[in-house]
Amino acid sequence: MGSKFRLARQLPLYHKCLLASLATLLVILLITAGTSFLLDNGKQAKENDLLSLKLGEVEQVTLTKDNPSSTTRDKLCTFHTCLDVYHCGYNDETKISIYVYPLKQYVDENGISLTLSISREYYEILKTIVESPYYTDDPDTACIYVPSVDFLNQNSVRLGEASQILQSLPWWNDGTNHLLFNMLPGTAPDYSTVLEVGTGKALIAGGGFSTWSFRKNFDFSIPVYNPFIDDVVLPEKSYLEHRKWLLVSSQTGLHQEYMSILSELSLSNDNLLVLDKCPGEEPWNFSNRCKDSMQYDYPDVLQDATFCVVLRGARMGQTSLSDTMKAGCIPVVVADGYVMPFSEVLDWTRAAVFVREEQLDEIIDVLKKYSMSRIYDMRRQVNFLWEQYFSTMKAITLTTLQILNDRIFPYASKKYRQWNDIPNENAVFNPLFLPLMPPISQGFTVVILTYDRLESLIKVIHQVAKAPSLAKVVVVWNNQNKAPPPASAWPNIGKPVKFIQTRKNKLSNRFFPYDEIETECILALDDDIVMLTADELEFGFEVWREFPDRLVGFPSRVHLWDNETQKWRYESEWTNSISMVLTGAAFYHKYFSYLYTYSMPGNIKAWVDDHMNCEDIAMNFLVANITGKAPIKVTPRKKFKCPSCVNVEISADLTHMVERSECINTFASIYQSTPVKSVEFRADPVLYKDNFPSILKKFSDIGSL
Repeated sequence: MGSKFRLARQLPLYHKCLLASLATLLVILLITAGTSFLLDNGKQAKENDLLSLKLGEVEQVTLTKDNPSSTTRDKLCTFHTCLDVYHCGYNDETKISIYVYPLKQYVDENGISLTLSISREYYEILKTIVESPYYTDDPDTACIYVPSVDFLNQNSVRLGEASQILQSLPWWNDGTNHLLFNMLPGTAPDYSTVLEVGTGKALIAGGGFSTWSFRKNFDFSIPVYNPFIDDVVLPEKSYLEHRKWLLVSSQTGLHQEYMSILSELSLSNDNLLVLDKCPGEEPWNFSNRCKDSMQYDYPDVLQDATFCVVLRGARMGQTSLSDTMKAGCIPVVVADGYVMPFSEVLDWTRAAVFVREEQLDEIIDVLKKYSMSRIYDMRRQVNFLWEQYFSTMKAITLTTLQILNDRIFPYASKKYRQWNDIPNENAVFNPLFLPLMPPISQGFTVVILTYDRLESLIKVIHQVAKAPSLAKVVVVWNNQNKAPPPASAWPNIGKPVKFIQTRKNKLSNRFFPYDEIETECILALDDDIVMLTADELEFGFEVWREFPDRLVGFPSRVHLWDNETQKWRYESEWTNSISMVLTGAAFYHKYFSYLYTYSMPGNIKAWVDDHMNCEDIAMNFLVANITGKAPIKVTPRKKFKCPSCVNVEISADLTHMVERSECINTFASIYQSTPVKSVEFRADPVLYKDNFPSILKKFSDIGSL
């Protein structure tokens, strides 16, 4: 009780007493912080030469005292006020483009360098960006700009001159759409939690943010990378393995109040190990920690602990968090107000324990309440997060860029499950898992893709208009060389008929999530499917209402394995099994239009548009991969060819079937599996073949072939 009271009373004076009690430690921290991110000159020159291949030769720039400085950091910046998203729309792709400024050496009037050599860590950041799919060498069409000036460690930055350098950048524009990386902000004695340079409206990827300095949904909280253990290879340990210690504290130079509490707890808890610097060790060896006269290897000792404490130090962000995760130890974070790395997308409650600073003396009681099954899950999650997002500077950089990309293109963003769930090739996550039947009152929207078959198109519209549940007709006009007919030429069917003029002739246009589609259910229909009756359409819609997570359609196909060619073959012959229904006449949930447009794996969508084929196969692959379920064929009708349209069909091409087989094999290689499933199932009305009067049958007009 006494220690808890002392901590609560003294915390407001934390920063003032820290300097007085740890003067020697701060000198070590300053020296360490100033050198840990630096390379020797020989290696630096070699690596900069490699980067120069992309960024050009290093140019020398002279700055004088009269050069203007950039404005101070705008504390009120938000995503909507300080980021120009309209500068990110120069291409049709759902990814940002990033320009890296050429490498330059900035000197003063006397030729003295104003910046230190680029650190190895910042070199890795620039190299990762340049080699990433986000990079562009065209600054005029770039979305984001990254200076080639190293701000990772503020101790290595001359603040006034750094502000002048930023202001001299050609596209600076008060920092708008600029991204700066910083892991060690602030300097003694205050240790600010944010880079103390005039950054204006620039985005900051910082390693020490507190809730007071962090601009939510604008800045990025990144981990503090530890170069001292970069080359340390720890032995693999099973997450099920028993650990010797319940809790290990291995941070050096902790505030005396924290050390007193932990030491007091260790006297009554044999499973708590409190370590510090080894006495009399000069210079300090980072890889050693001591408990009295007992010496332990660091970070190896962390592998023997179930939990590892991560306490706030002089800086808010600590390398101990990364060290703990590398060792597969569950971090116990005791740092009020600390913004956890990548917390915008990562669910830290699955991988870490959080204890308030004033409750530090209760930490053992808190940890004893965790069951072994929960501990096993948290260990696995820690290992996953470390390998995926924290293990290298490349991983940290790409994670930061992915989060930024997700903000600008939210429809193409990674979902919670993709960020936080450990990949499982056998797992299936159905997005439409709720056991709810969509209301019949909403009806369905028919989306008809057409190019230049007006007569057939009008017949299709008249035919589909007979279905009672039709809500709207959307015609996707894919011909850019010929304008669609005027509104007066469209048939009056008593339901809205909207046409959309596309910019490019792409088959994928049929699956775009147009604003005009207001219903959950979409009926994708070709402009030559004139034979479907109103009863067939209405019955298909009823089946879809029972299975809204499936493709429910009329034409069916199957994929078969060819033992001779050792490849998949597309087959259109009628068989007892099916694995696909063609989207020339199929119902599906509009959610899949979003997935097709914004989250299609690999280059499948581009492949479809380039070959003008297989968009239906791509949709079958997508739905089956997401849901793990096969499509449903409805009604016995099998013939869907339009006699008057045969000569202009794409499928009339002799190479059509060969290319369809190629589609399946190409898509299977991209998915690294063949998700479409073969089933022997067809949905027909209950009284379809029963000898009852037609008046007793709800769907009497069902075609036989």
